[in-house]
Amino acid sequence: MTGAAQEREALLRRYAELVRTELPAAAERGGWSLRADHCFGRVLLDDAVGACWYTVLDRRAGAAFRQLDDGRLAHAVATGERVLAEGDALLRALDAQSLAWRGKPPKRSAAAPRGERGGRPPRGRAEVSCRRRCGRPPGRPCPGAG
Repeated sequence: MTGAAQEREALLRRYAELVRTELPAAAERGGWSLRADHCFGRVLLDDAVGACWYTVLDRRAGAAFRQLDDGRLAHAVATGERVLAEGDALLRALDAQSLAWRGKPPKRSAAAPRGERGGRPPRGRAEVSCRRRCGRPPGRPCPGAG
């Protein structure tokens, strides 16, 4: 095996260790916003390719991290190491960007009141029901009420 091939194998092993073991363990100890290994994989892959990873890599071609070129793989490993060192603040920023690439709102912060997500106020059952019934936003008179 050549030096470049050995280096790539070492990066692949390190990526797998970070995503499957080290990051979830650190998250559990530190009470981080993400805990599941697949979430760490999503965040690192998205950051490495600069987009939602499955718009760049082939979902059906095996493990996505193995499809990364050497530069992107090294970037993903370096980012994983940074998350280990810096913790939840960096992880939240990476997760928010990953979700934005998917067209999803960021997760509510620990300081946000329960029920809020992405700055949107929670909707009550009657408001959801009214929207389904007449299609008007909450706070507008509903022709079906009454």
